Amino acid sequence: MKITPPAAPLLLALLLACTPSAEPPAGDPADAEAEAASEPAPTTGRTPQFENEHVTVWKSVIVPNQPLAMHRHDNPRAIIALKGGTLTVVNDAGDRHDMTWETGSAYWLDADPPGELHGDVNEGPEPVEVIVVQLKGVGMDEDSGGN
Repeated sequence: MKITPPAAPLLLALLLACTPSAEPPAGDPADAEAEAASEPAPTTGRTPQFENEHVTVWKSVIVPNQPLAMHRHDNPRAIIALKGGTLTVVNDAGDRHDMTWETGSAYWLDADPPGELHGDVNEGPEPVEVIVVQLKGVGMDEDSGGN
């Protein structure tokens, strides 16, 4: 089909009208601020993602100055950093060490030492978000209460 010159601008205008805009229409900046203010502030915690007989998967968000409660991992796990940062891991004896996660990278962590609890503290400026894939039945007995 041959497009005659007078029809070409009309066809182009029709195509442009039907194509979604790459940028949202400019709105009142006060509306954007009000929308951002209405979003709930992030909080530290775990959100279950998936579980079967082999693994338990959860997403952890560790907000600055909101540490995760003391816990332990009786089984080894992989960590995938969605939003990286540095966490200070503090065990129940008060020993501390830093773990730095780079956004988009994956890490392997062995099971925790028997009987040791730890908490994760984010002393940085932004939340740290990770996906944890913890194996089942590899470390200690699952009846010991590890997670």
